[in-house]
Amino acid sequence: MAEHVSDTPSVLDEIQRGEGLSLSTAGRLFPGHRGGVAVSPSTVFRWVTKGTRSSAGQVVRLDAVRVGGRWLTSRGAVKRFVAALTDNSIPGACIYEPVPRSPVALAQAAEKAEAALRAMGA
Repeated sequence: MAEHVSDTPSVLDEIQRGEGLSLSTAGRLFPGHRGGVAVSPSTVFRWVTKGTRSSAGQVVRLDAVRVGGRWLTSRGAVKRFVAALTDNSIPGACIYEPVPRSPVALAQAAEKAEAALRAMGA
């Protein structure tokens, strides 16, 4: 399996300056999901080897290098990774423009919600 590392020279420079992070340390830079303590190293490994799809449909990978038997990344690489994912999904914090409802559609939705609440006994 060929691994794609898009910005290896920058990551190497950052690691040589002492900014290298193990994948588990990189995972601790992110808050946990569903009550977890941090993002798991296996998730960070997946971001390095397979990437994650942006809202625009592009695969974005976390820049990293393999040194011996372990992968190293950097804070700069994490920042670029998050920026690449975020840039593709923010024209104004909303990926799509919601279609405004007509007054009739709003009234119908309100009536439907009231009927559902009455059926639940509220």
